[in-house]
Amino acid sequence: MITKFIDVTGKTEDEAVANALAQLGLDRDDVSVEILERAKKGFLGIGASPAKVRVTYEAAEEPKPAPAPVRPAEVRKPVPPRAPERSTEKPAPVEKPVPAAAVQEERKPERSEKKPPKPRSGRKPAPQQQTVEAAEVAAPVAAPVDLGEPCDDEKARQIITFLEGLLEHMGSTARAKVYLDPEGRYKVILEGEKLGALIGRRGETLDAIQQLTNYSVNKSGEKRVRVHVDAENYRLKREESLQRLARKEAARAIKYRRNVTLEPMNAYERHVIHTALQDVAGVTTYSMGTDPNRRVIVAFDKTK
Repeated sequence: MITKFIDVTGKTEDEAVANALAQLGLDRDDVSVEILERAKKGFLGIGASPAKVRVTYEAAEEPKPAPAPVRPAEVRKPVPPRAPERSTEKPAPVEKPVPAAAVQEERKPERSEKKPPKPRSGRKPAPQQQTVEAAEVAAPVAAPVDLGEPCDDEKARQIITFLEGLLEHMGSTARAKVYLDPEGRYKVILEGEKLGALIGRRGETLDAIQQLTNYSVNKSGEKRVRVHVDAENYRLKREESLQRLARKEAARAIKYRRNVTLEPMNAYERHVIHTALQDVAGVTTYSMGTDPNRRVIVAFDKTK
């Protein structure tokens, strides 16, 4: 793999990043972004300038074409003189021996040549390929986490009542099950079909449902509780993806000895990045900006 980058401009930093991702056909997790120039509005259009970002990505190294055309040209030249020599020598011995014997001698090697292909049955490698493919498909599937029996206290019933009404207005047939974890947090699992619409891009819809549920349950002013909403084990998958992203961007920051700016994230996702890199030598992390555009900076640190 080789590291490449492109410089792209846009009215804003986000637009410049979106233009770069559209050109490369990659996701945001597959690239790192460095802001070269921030957008300037100017005064009455005077002095305005677009934002400029540098998007770094990894691409497979393309093999250099070998000078193959030269060899076939050299091989073809000696072939024509050999062909007429063989054609002139073959008819001479064929006329002398008895044709029947010649036919038998020619048939024997043909029969012997037909025997070796028999063990070349493609049945043995076929099951190996199928088992490998099946293993690759089955490997990423994570075992479901045992949460125990669903909770049925007053708060759990409030959560289910609110979510049933919310999901109905959203046109979803999903159902909610509420569990109480050892830390006293209510964990809500949404079950049903077409849950991708409830998760949304990078979990934005799921975060909104979780925020509304927390507000509805805690608006009475009683003891506050924490509600965690999940679907299709998205939270764990997203956390693992963020940890991989953090390690990759930290390696780039150390390699190129420069800071790397990540995409805007919510408070929980930023916490995952900070935690994943808190013990990594050579980098330090801090957040910059205001929500919802607050970002994590993975900074190169010589002293760490």
